Amino acid sequence: MTASGPAATPVPPTAPRRRPGTVPLLLLAAVCAALFAAVALTVSLRQGTPLAPERAALRWSTAHHGEPLRSLARALTATGSGPVPYLLVVLAGLLAGRGAAGRLRAVLCAVAVLAAGQAIRYGLMELLARPRPPAADWAAHASGYAFPSGHATTSALAAGILAWGIARFARPGVARTWCAVLALWAAGVGLTRVYLGVHWPGDVLGGWLLAAALLALALLLEPLALPERDRPTRPGARPSSRPFP
Repeated sequence: MTASGPAATPVPPTAPRRRPGTVPLLLLAAVCAALFAAVALTVSLRQGTPLAPERAALRWSTAHHGEPLRSLARALTATGSGPVPYLLVVLAGLLAGRGAAGRLRAVLCAVAVLAAGQAIRYGLMELLARPRPPAADWAAHASGYAFPSGHATTSALAAGILAWGIARFARPGVARTWCAVLALWAAGVGLTRVYLGVHWPGDVLGGWLLAAALLALALLLEPLALPERDRPTRPGARPSSRPFP
């Protein structure tokens, strides 16, 4: 006797999450670290003296400090420091975690990565002690040494961490769109530092390279910091209603 109802459609198993392999991440971290070291060594050997292209960039920026570009640059650059990056990484943790405990763990890990990057950046700035461009050319307030750029490093770290959180939560197409938006934001923040005359281009490049190396290392440690049970089952899907064993 056959069943009167329609046959149940089998539900395909959830596809496992794919993350970058260990070797590509190690290679990325090594390349970015080597490039950062090369830039830092150049800055150190020249005792902070800017290269000719850096001087040219400063001359161009000081000649284009008119409105409304200056106000727009100041508004954008303000998002690269202070509470905004930390709010972004907290959001990343909330998106990347699963359940209350998983979200708390993810938030703490995300904030720890940003805080560690800040500490490393501060230490390098004090160690290399590169002077900023002449204060007469500044179009915004700045303090401390120049290399690597704090705004560039911080915004790139925050953008990368939030991109990770979105990739853990959203579907691939949505995640790629947001990753592009975040990359543009971080690039814009870094470029405003040169436009406003408070950093040399090498400072911003160093900040980006440092952030990329740290993000790659953080992804390598992700399985230890955030076990699989604390992650959503798949991007864009609700967690299973079954309790985790």
